[in-house]
Amino acid sequence: MTEHLLRSGLPVYAVELDKALIEGLHRLAKQHANLTVIPGDILETDLSAIAVGRHIRLYGNLPYYITSPILHHFFRFADLIDEIHIVVQWEVALRLTARPGNKSYGYLSVATQFYSRPELALKIPRGAFRPPPEVGSALVTLRLPGENAKLGLESGGAFLEFVKTCFAQKRKTLANNLRGLAEPPRVRELLEQLKLRVEARAEQLSVAELASVYRAISSAK
Repeated sequence: MTEHLLRSGLPVYAVELDKALIEGLHRLAKQHANLTVIPGDILETDLSAIAVGRHIRLYGNLPYYITSPILHHFFRFADLIDEIHIVVQWEVALRLTARPGNKSYGYLSVATQFYSRPELALKIPRGAFRPPPEVGSALVTLRLPGENAKLGLESGGAFLEFVKTCFAQKRKTLANNLRGLAEPPRVRELLEQLKLRVEARAEQLSVAELASVYRAISSAK
């Protein structure tokens, strides 16, 4: 992947934690002046320091067990990112791209679609890896911005904390999950005003609809 990106002639910054892979990247850097190797943990990497005012594109094979934390880290720098192209576990790819009403739709779907426009680009067979993993994989493309560009919320972080509460117990209604923020009858009343089902569950609502509920409850406090 790194070698392919280097052929573009554009500056490429490779963030890598594995010592063996870092050695290989340093050898590659001797052949390509446009490669900068950054040894370290992507979760602790300041992407704004790499971007230095430019917009960037991110590419990577993400460690499957920390895909969600890495995505949340990327989204902290959403204003600097044009596109993200990542290989993730197949089930996670379905979650990132799921629409309301789909069994895979949940908090991670909403967070991803709030910041980006996700597309399942390619299903990757296990045999494409050495050694073959026990799970399926997929290449997912995230184009920024997402729904946040239309919604105009003051705090994306506060909205996503609200969404976490909405999905706290996925099979429960919003009125039950949000009882810590408003009494169930009040939540049902607000849903009715928004022309949403009073017994709606979070998994049935789009990002924009969840944002409407968030605004209504925030204003009602």
